[in-house]
Amino acid sequence: MLQGSARAEKRTIRMSAFKDHFSANSAGYAAHRPTYPAALVDFLTDAAPGRDLALDVGCGTGQLSTRLAERFAQVVATDASAGQIAAATPHDRVRYRATPAERSGLPDASVDLVTVAQAAHWLDLESFYGEVRRVARPGAVLALITYGVLHVADDVADAAADRVVRHFYDAVIGPFWPPERRHVEDGYRSLPFPFAVLDAPRLSITVDWQLADLIGYIETWSAVRAAAKVVGRGPIETFHAALAAAWGDPSAAKRVSFPLSLRVGRVGAVRVGPG
Repeated sequence: MLQGSARAEKRTIRMSAFKDHFSANSAGYAAHRPTYPAALVDFLTDAAPGRDLALDVGCGTGQLSTRLAERFAQVVATDASAGQIAAATPHDRVRYRATPAERSGLPDASVDLVTVAQAAHWLDLESFYGEVRRVARPGAVLALITYGVLHVADDVADAAADRVVRHFYDAVIGPFWPPERRHVEDGYRSLPFPFAVLDAPRLSITVDWQLADLIGYIETWSAVRAAAKVVGRGPIETFHAALAAAWGDPSAAKRVSFPLSLRVGRVGAVRVGPG
């Protein structure tokens, strides 16, 4: 039986240790963050030793949690941001909890799969890994998942839009990214990962977006909000205008891709035979 309640766990969050970059824009996050491909869920499900329970840590508004619920009997989805949990997408098999990553509230040796999508760089990994080892059943899988800078489809018509986005990311709001962002840019390769590594397929998130979709997504970036507080909205509005000029017809859909980086490992030993 799963223990604890979201209300009780909210009171235990030590806000002084939690860098909350997202609660202020939880509705935008829910509306504009891309979801994850079925191929990712298939790979993780096939690697897990069972399909009873998945734990999705740093779940945001449930972009991966709800996909995992298509394959697992139950998903517990946790986030230290109560605002993100409040805006999360409901699902019959997803139980959302506002709680830190290192306090899932789950029983020992109960979880088949632990995922952290686009959030591992915010965690106290030593404490989190201790919690993973506690809740993982023998042979459970841990997956750290991230996506970096998007790409607008690489053809002649879309190259200008891609360059505008990259210039904005690097030159305009680059100084406003929190230092943890470097881990996203290197695909989590610089994060410690003391688990038996599993080979992961090359995957990406691919969407067909109109101009408003892309702008809505970019507005969820923590660096955009940080820049607006320091220098105002002027540079952001200039970017919007430049992107609109490069895009052309705002109702035209363009292919946008987010290459995924995965660190996947086996937690503990797999029991062989009886006993």
